[in-house]
Amino acid sequence: MKHFLIVVDMQKDFVDGALGTAEAQSIVPRVMDKILGFEGQIFATLDTHAANYLESAEGKKLPVPHCIKGTPGWMLDDGVAAALEQKGYTPVEKVTFGSVLLPRLLYQAAGGEPFTAELIGLCTDICVVSNALVLKANFPEMAISVDSACCAGVTPETHEAALATMRCCQIDVI
Repeated sequence: MKHFLIVVDMQKDFVDGALGTAEAQSIVPRVMDKILGFEGQIFATLDTHAANYLESAEGKKLPVPHCIKGTPGWMLDDGVAAALEQKGYTPVEKVTFGSVLLPRLLYQAAGGEPFTAELIGLCTDICVVSNALVLKANFPEMAISVDSACCAGVTPETHEAALATMRCCQIDVI
């Protein structure tokens, strides 16, 4: 059986930049430990926007420029980047909350074998839940889990709400 770790959007703008929070900053050491201790293949998603972000559908609803490709805020948190570089990983750029490419990459990496997928990262209530649901929809028989201690939401309340939603959709919350 193969094991995949999905590190969701641990980028500077979500940790301590334009949309950063104290909760996001607090999970960085646990995320680093999880990466360094993981035995399997690691994928890291990168929220990726263009300079015209404010003109996009998302930008009109969330008018805070963030994760503009090539800017410092688009880069991974330094500690997380160092851990990922040490272990090796596949970066996955995505232009929306859930990656449509990620299921295909996991399918190819699994090579027909059963697998597990564990998600960690930011933000629990937006991109983590979106990617978890995309994976569960594509792989309903595979064990999909989320490590709640390695995730943070926009607020603690929406973090908990997203965890409840994932539990309802048969995603294991650990």
